[in-house]
Amino acid sequence: MTDNDPTTTPPPAQSNELPPVPEPKKKKSRFSISFIWLIPLIALLIALSLAVKAVWDRGPTIEVSFKTADGLEAGKTTVRYKQVNIGLVRKIHLAPDNSHVIAEIELSKDSRGFAAKDARFWVVRPRIGTSGVSGIDTLLSGSYIEVDGGKATTKQDQFVGLETPPVVPSDVQGKVFFLTADDLGSLDIGSPIYYRRINVGQITAYNLSKDGQHVELQTFIRAPYDKFVTTDARFWQASGVDVSLNASGFSLNTQSLATIVAGGIAFGYPDNSNAGVAPAQSHFNLWNSRVDALKIPDGKPHRVIMYFDTSLRGLAVGAPVDFMGINIGDVTAINVEFDQHYRKLRMRVDAVLYPSRLANGKELDPTGIIFKRFIDNGWRAQMRTGSLLTGQNYIAFDKFPKAPPVGLIQHENGVVEVPTTPPELNSLQAQVSEIADKVSKFPITEIGADVRKTLKSMNTTIESTDKLVKQLDTKVAPDFQATLNDARKTMQSTESILSGDAPMQQDLRRALQQVTRTAASLQLMSDYIEQHPESLIRGKPGEKKNEK
Repeated sequence: MTDNDPTTTPPPAQSNELPPVPEPKKKKSRFSISFIWLIPLIALLIALSLAVKAVWDRGPTIEVSFKTADGLEAGKTTVRYKQVNIGLVRKIHLAPDNSHVIAEIELSKDSRGFAAKDARFWVVRPRIGTSGVSGIDTLLSGSYIEVDGGKATTKQDQFVGLETPPVVPSDVQGKVFFLTADDLGSLDIGSPIYYRRINVGQITAYNLSKDGQHVELQTFIRAPYDKFVTTDARFWQASGVDVSLNASGFSLNTQSLATIVAGGIAFGYPDNSNAGVAPAQSHFNLWNSRVDALKIPDGKPHRVIMYFDTSLRGLAVGAPVDFMGINIGDVTAINVEFDQHYRKLRMRVDAVLYPSRLANGKELDPTGIIFKRFIDNGWRAQMRTGSLLTGQNYIAFDKFPKAPPVGLIQHENGVVEVPTTPPELNSLQAQVSEIADKVSKFPITEIGADVRKTLKSMNTTIESTDKLVKQLDTKVAPDFQATLNDARKTMQSTESILSGDAPMQQDLRRALQQVTRTAASLQLMSDYIEQHPESLIRGKPGEKKNEK
């Protein structure tokens, strides 16, 4: 081997330095985490964050009870407010007593306010009611729960659902008023309330009074129409068709077509009313008709009785008592009374008079002196027909100069007995009876015998005339026909003679011309003789010269 051989390794150089000490190897920790485990760790953290977010975003859970679960489905039925989803039905189960169902509803975090104590829940499904048709959209999308958010600050988690939607939402402005009626009639929850034929409110609830004698109605009038309800407002039933048949005739009135089916209420106030706006929760009476509601309050009533000796058919309780065309009272009772003094039945009519309906009517107090003077001057009560269409009668207080004098009777209880006069129809019947009596006195039998004789004579005359006519037809008629033929020929001959181109007419015309010339010559001759009378003896002078 040579020194330049690259394959040979030169011997290490000797040095005084110590050789490096090799470092000891580090042992691997048994707790070291591999990179592959980071992926599930991150997924776990994400899941935890989502769970925390879900819990954080989760709203309150409430329970709403309904009579049935019709239309409800857990995990599918939504809870809405103004068509915005605010919750979901998570579970439906029966109540412990099996009387109703309980729907557990999970509200969204932003809908915590709908758990207020006065919130209302109901199931929206297709409904047909007096107020119209609603919930048609649920035929395709399915039923859902609608909520009407309350205004209370107190929260709760258990509610009782409504079986029907509320009439008035809680966010509608207006006032609540209460009405007292004798009966409900055709009214119902949701029936409209009208002011000048405009729908301004609804009936929201009703119930019997504590004594069971009246019906109390709760109504709601929307703003701004609630300001028209004054302290002297009058409410009346406008349900269906208001038809009345009375002594005044036939009348029909209705607020709108809806009231014919669903009923309704209307309100107004007397003319020249200056009352202020009624506060909420005010109470009013509900009258049966507009006439009764707006009628001017009457003064002190005065009871009177009237006796009639004729049938009172057509006279009914409530019929008016008329004074010269003005209604001053009403009939309150009709009865029959046996009077032992007269030993016959008398028809009794009780009535109430309101003199205050007349100007200075207080002076017509039945117990006063002026009313007595009226009776002394022939004023009487009479039953008359008010309408031929309805056949209803009324009591008229009028003057009858020929009425016999009768004193005014005042009973111990303060009731005044007003004298009466027979109805006009009875007077007419009396006149007819009088005429019938006079007719019955006629000698009808003798007149009938004379009429028979006259008829017999007329019959004989008619038979003779008939024979004469027959003779004329058989004998005179042919001769008469021949005479007519001869007359026709004569007329034809006359026409031929008198026609303009007939020879006789021409000869006659020439003769008339000659006569005319002759008359002219005679006129000349008479004029000459008148001037020369001597010519009758001497002749004309010219003629002598000619002779010489």
